[in-house]
Amino acid sequence: MSKNLVAVFVLAGACFLTAPKTMAQAAPAQQPAANAEKALDQDVQLLRQDVRSKKKQMIAANLTLTEAESTKFWPVYDQYTADLMKINDQKYALIKEYAGDWGTMTNEQALSLLKRSLAVDEQVTQLRNKYVPIFNKVVGGKTVATFFQLDRRIQTLLELQLASQIPLVQAQE
Repeated sequence: MSKNLVAVFVLAGACFLTAPKTMAQAAPAQQPAANAEKALDQDVQLLRQDVRSKKKQMIAANLTLTEAESTKFWPVYDQYTADLMKINDQKYALIKEYAGDWGTMTNEQALSLLKRSLAVDEQVTQLRNKYVPIFNKVVGGKTVATFFQLDRRIQTLLELQLASQIPLVQAQE
């Protein structure tokens, strides 16, 4: 797979992911490729930070909070986002693995990626379920429901954009 296509995968994935993991040091013979990958990871990290910032702005613009609610809500939101970042690191790693395996992916690799992707989706659902009562301690049920509506809408739009950029597995054949 071309490096441009890998970059498209990774940057598209960055549209909804947050904070990539640090890459291990490559062997000296692989240094140019490692430097390019490190630079790409840094670009992705900046893009992910920008997306998080814009997401927070969109939620703030569309969620009605009193000053007292706001004081309590945003620290919980920041913790939720931090926990979500950990899960999204796994999504980022899966996208990178998919891009790296592109063109040579076996049936076993495809099923492994699928199962791990579904497990990550499950983790996101579990995180949301965990945070419903936590948010509900600081704001009312309607506000909690509205927040998660906004969160899911934004996430769905970003995932749709990502999905449109990643070729289907069978397209490699």
